[in-house]
Amino acid sequence: MIEWKNIVRGLAMGVSDLIPGVSGGTTAVVLGIYDRLILSINQLFSRNFKSALFFLVPLGLGIVSALFIFSNVISFLLESYPIPTYFFFFGLILGVIPFLIQKVDAKRTFHVKHFILLIIAALVVALNFSIDLDESSTVMQNLDMADYMLLFGAGWIASSAMLLPGVSGSLFFTILGVYGTLVHALSTINIPVIAVVAVGILVGILVMSKIIRYVLRRYPIATYAGIIGLMLGSSFVILPGIPPTPGLFMSSIVTFVAGLALAFGLGRVEHDH
Repeated sequence: MIEWKNIVRGLAMGVSDLIPGVSGGTTAVVLGIYDRLILSINQLFSRNFKSALFFLVPLGLGIVSALFIFSNVISFLLESYPIPTYFFFFGLILGVIPFLIQKVDAKRTFHVKHFILLIIAALVVALNFSIDLDESSTVMQNLDMADYMLLFGAGWIASSAMLLPGVSGSLFFTILGVYGTLVHALSTINIPVIAVVAVGILVGILVMSKIIRYVLRRYPIATYAGIIGLMLGSSFVILPGIPPTPGLFMSSIVTFVAGLALAFGLGRVEHDH
């Protein structure tokens, strides 16, 4: 039977995919459906494709709906209140990390090599990428073939991040300088841009889901150590610095706490489930 409750889960995942530093994969872990998600994607071209479709179709409907519904909100917030908005994202990332640590039981399973991997992953992201808030929110105009190739490649790269819990597809869109363009395209229904990115994402998901499933099954603890490190690193990338005015400082504190609260709320939903 079609799992219609996955529409609600998909809505949560779709909103997560719009947020730099957070991913639909992270939300899938928090909601307790991550393993089923990866399995269903891998079953699309097998004898069990019907059960995979029953799981994925409502989930996909929720994700796509969230992308179109909430892209306008995200676009408005990034244009009008970029610093408090990024502080919200920052709080959301930090709020999810303790849940992932608990999920993998790091206190018992992590050894020295896992902490080294975590630190390396965090440093790779934090030291090699920095976000210019104005540039990342800029909308590309008069797109040529090279721009569309960039959008396709960004979709491919971001798709693997969307599947990995703790790694954000939107963060990669931001790093590659196409985040503002994509959010604007979603909010204005720019079909050419949406279609090119969507094809890149779909191709990437089909290819990367097999790799991700193998790595997570073969090296689960090391994989989660790397994922947690990437999230810590991405939190530094997202952090926009100290707000320059008292008003911005106070509003940023409020949005930061709101991000933390939302992350903890999602964790409680999974725990109650």
